[in-house]
Amino acid sequence: MMRVWQDGRIIAPEDAHVAITDRGLLLGDGLFETMAVCRGKVCDLEAHLARLNAGLDILGFARSVDIPKLRADIAQYLAAEGAVSAVLRVTLTRGAGPRGLAPPEAPHPTILMTLSQMPPKREAPVSLRIATVTRRNEHSPLSRIKSLPYLDNVLALSEARAQGADDALMLNTRGAIACASAANLFIIRDGRLETPPIGDGALPGTIRALVLSMAKQAGLAPVETSLAISSLGAADHVFLTNSLSPLTEAGQCNGMPLQRRAGAARDKLCSMLMTHFEEG
Repeated sequence: MMRVWQDGRIIAPEDAHVAITDRGLLLGDGLFETMAVCRGKVCDLEAHLARLNAGLDILGFARSVDIPKLRADIAQYLAAEGAVSAVLRVTLTRGAGPRGLAPPEAPHPTILMTLSQMPPKREAPVSLRIATVTRRNEHSPLSRIKSLPYLDNVLALSEARAQGADDALMLNTRGAIACASAANLFIIRDGRLETPPIGDGALPGTIRALVLSMAKQAGLAPVETSLAISSLGAADHVFLTNSLSPLTEAGQCNGMPLQRRAGAARDKLCSMLMTHFEEG
């Protein structure tokens, strides 16, 4: 494993430690971003930093994190480790604090960064399972940020895997589709590219935003709209997006096959994403 970054130091993984009073450890009081590194640079770094900063603002300690310095630290870390193609995870906690829920008035955030190998590219469509053990709370501000408590997603994915599926689809409190365990969901239907709105509990994914911006060039009308489970069966194509697997087709849900009739539009989106990253 590559060395890790902790609070300004690049050290061996076994030498990285957080305080027993760290609020990220005790309360999940923090955020993370997972990013793809291509040709030694983070893909869509500014979009990731903007989402991170928005999350810090929601949690109330944005002023304690120097985003320009973090940007420079990321570049230094990648250069020091010679990272050409990798997965970068940045984790920020509010840092240590006194016992109880109330946050410290002047937090000193803990910043951790790790690098790992990119996962192999998936060629076969994924199988999905509708999660029943938990639901996405679209009313919570945490549904719009990548906060450290990710246990709803862990439970949903564990349920899907236990039933032989690759990933879980999470519903919100009203029974509408919100997202997959670690990806946004899109369907192509009647010339439209549809995806759940942020208000339905969908995370504002960086690739999600890119795909929506590219839809018209692919001959599709981008639409953010609530999606019922029945929407999957009526779709011409279903796919997932995230930073590490920009566009992954779905082949079935709950054991029922999904249509893959919009391959030309899907291929166009894939091509534009590849071009974006090559030029970025």
